[in-house]
Amino acid sequence: MANGKDFISLHDFSADDIEEFLEFAKKLKSAYQAGGYTPNILKGKTLGMIFEKSSTRTRVSFEVGMYQLGGSALFLSSKDLQLGRGEPIKDTARVLSRYLNGIMIRTFGHERILELAEHSTIPIINGLSDLLHPCQVLTDLLTIREYKGKHFRNLKMAYVGDGNNMANSYLYGAAKVGMALTVATPQNYKPNAEVVANALEDAKKTGAELILTEDPIEAVKHADIVATDTWASMGQEAEHDERKKIFAPYQVNAALMQHANKGAIVLHCLPAYRGEEITEEIFELHAEEIFDEAENRLHAQKSILATLL
Repeated sequence: MANGKDFISLHDFSADDIEEFLEFAKKLKSAYQAGGYTPNILKGKTLGMIFEKSSTRTRVSFEVGMYQLGGSALFLSSKDLQLGRGEPIKDTARVLSRYLNGIMIRTFGHERILELAEHSTIPIINGLSDLLHPCQVLTDLLTIREYKGKHFRNLKMAYVGDGNNMANSYLYGAAKVGMALTVATPQNYKPNAEVVANALEDAKKTGAELILTEDPIEAVKHADIVATDTWASMGQEAEHDERKKIFAPYQVNAALMQHANKGAIVLHCLPAYRGEEITEEIFELHAEEIFDEAENRLHAQKSILATLL
């Protein structure tokens, strides 16, 4: 598995690695639905969870996931750690490596995750950074497979909205599994240029077609999956009103969905702001898919935890 210990970016993994994560997640989910847990997998293991950004799904899914695998999880708010008082992250990494079996961190700057990984001797899991959200996209690949079948190369996905950590991670995910992806964003809100370049290189190996456009209709045309995300991520609240005006043409609504394939599914990593990036009507029409996606965070992350820890 990549460097042998961390889960920071889907770019670090091969297509076979991602397939293994997905198949393991499927088995763990099947066991859960059958009423059974797998408590011996991580018996006696402890995950530290550092939160510098607040969370609902990330915290609950990792904490419950560790419990179901037989381990335990510690919630570590940055306000309660010496990190919040200026301790170097490299020192925190070296100390926590003596106590824990793994660390999940949800933070702002991606460089903080990289520094944590550089100085730790235990697995580091990216629970979200401003650059990437790999756990969510692994989850979405699991959800797509459940709804659309095993063969990603036969599918087209559209992402409409901000070129944020979700757009970046979809580019990596689609490139690795060979799925066609079109990302539609306003001119000044495109995905990270380095991520795009890396994803295009990955796509050469799998044949994935990756397209960037400013036209949401072009993106959604003939799509089997349509995904979106909030227009103003955490830390961008001051830009909210301005972004609402800029992103209005990128709303996932009934008119836009008419251009997608019949039976197309809609994904949203949540929380959703109805009336902004997605209408109430479309959200509720696709609520089953969206909440299956939310549930799958638990199972995809159990696959990551059981593999790395």
